Amino acid sequence: MDDDMDTVEVAIVGAGPTGLALACELRLAGIGCRVLERRADAPNITRAFAVHARTLELLDARGLADGLVTQGIKVERVQPAPGATLELSTLPTRYPMVLIVAQSRTEQMLETRARELGAEIVRGAEVVGLEQDADGVRLDLDGPDGRQALRASYVVGTDGAHSTVRHLIGVDFVGQQYETHIMLADVRLERPPGETLFGASTREGLVLFVPFGDGWFRAIAWDRRREGVPLDEPITADELRSSFQRIAGDDFGIGEPRWRTRFLSERRQARHYRVGRVFLAGDAAHVHSPVGGQGMNTGIQDAMNLGWKLAAVRRGRATDELLDTYEGERHPVGANVLRLTDGAYKLVMSRSRLGETMRRLAVRTLLHVPPVYRKLAGLLSGIGIRYGRPAGAHPWTGRRMPDRRGTDGGRLYEVMRGGQFVLVDATGSGIELDGVVTLRVPAQARTPNAVLVRPDGYVAWAGDRPTPEGLRRTLAPGRASAGTAVR
Repeated sequence: MDDDMDTVEVAIVGAGPTGLALACELRLAGIGCRVLERRADAPNITRAFAVHARTLELLDARGLADGLVTQGIKVERVQPAPGATLELSTLPTRYPMVLIVAQSRTEQMLETRARELGAEIVRGAEVVGLEQDADGVRLDLDGPDGRQALRASYVVGTDGAHSTVRHLIGVDFVGQQYETHIMLADVRLERPPGETLFGASTREGLVLFVPFGDGWFRAIAWDRRREGVPLDEPITADELRSSFQRIAGDDFGIGEPRWRTRFLSERRQARHYRVGRVFLAGDAAHVHSPVGGQGMNTGIQDAMNLGWKLAAVRRGRATDELLDTYEGERHPVGANVLRLTDGAYKLVMSRSRLGETMRRLAVRTLLHVPPVYRKLAGLLSGIGIRYGRPAGAHPWTGRRMPDRRGTDGGRLYEVMRGGQFVLVDATGSGIELDGVVTLRVPAQARTPNAVLVRPDGYVAWAGDRPTPEGLRRTLAPGRASAGTAVR
């Protein structure tokens, strides 16, 4: 190794929401990181706009959610199919909604926090080479000052669907490309629809309007008549008006777009999320239909899972096996998101009138079955995500921990803002452990008397009779079951 080579603990390739969220997590734990972004300038308009309940809970655990909520529009019900409604307002969470907010605002919030915590963000730096050995990873970069090299203990590729990092480590991106072009544009409307989220679908395709709250709307159109248009052909206002008029029966007075793009959606997942000292997260690990607005949410949740684990290993509080649990926990989640969004895509884009009718009837029928209703709402919102648990572990192990109010009035998700493990204790045991914050709570029916919560808000251990020795075993550095190995 060149002794003069620049070094960093963790290099993050890509400054989108996933990379910025990971930078926040690492810096919160005192880990040095550098975010490398190929784009020289930060974009002011981007594709994603939906922030789901679980992502808001995780942002709440870092003190960011409420500020973001004030910038967006709350949507408390969604329609997975015509005549079928999910009432998000009934979700058991502080944030029973989908928050509509431009991705650029989410990125700005995360970048501001990352910089406040001391993260270094370098724009105009493109990764062109990667080599790793037992001790670290070398990145070759092209930047404003020419070719440079950077040495990192770990590298995380958060560089999008066409990830250079994924290509350089030789990981397959398995899946398929959808046939239907998607048109996106930000427009003003002379006659905005009455619904907060307006959508219409026919055999011709699907159209949606998403309001940003400042007079601008994201217009989204899957139009079968426009499938053969080259992807690089600019979208015009007349083209959008035609699509909305044919599919929705009204063009709503669409004005000239300030931004527009067309693309082919894909359904793909990286075969592996880890190769040695290199990890993949966000769109570099999984891409899918935008139906359901899951992409950015899944990426931020990837970052929250990986961040505390990298920090624990770097600080010697956990063994390397802990890092394997990132793929073990998040790869199945990514696969489930692909199945969910693929099913939703086929539901709204069926070319068969009979198939379309049967599927929509099935959805409406199933949503009247309470367990199915709760399952779908949990998947869409993210609050139903849970990780596997070791044999014999308490049933709460691996599940999302709901917020709890402590006896002193503080909330669990406020206590979590230091990025540490939290012992939620209703036993009055008085247990104090190094590196673990204790939140004393009143006993509650159908809830374990003691729960050890990971920094990412999932349950590491639960039971009715906590002991210091038992909790230390859960936190032991040699254990990696269910991603809980840390001391």
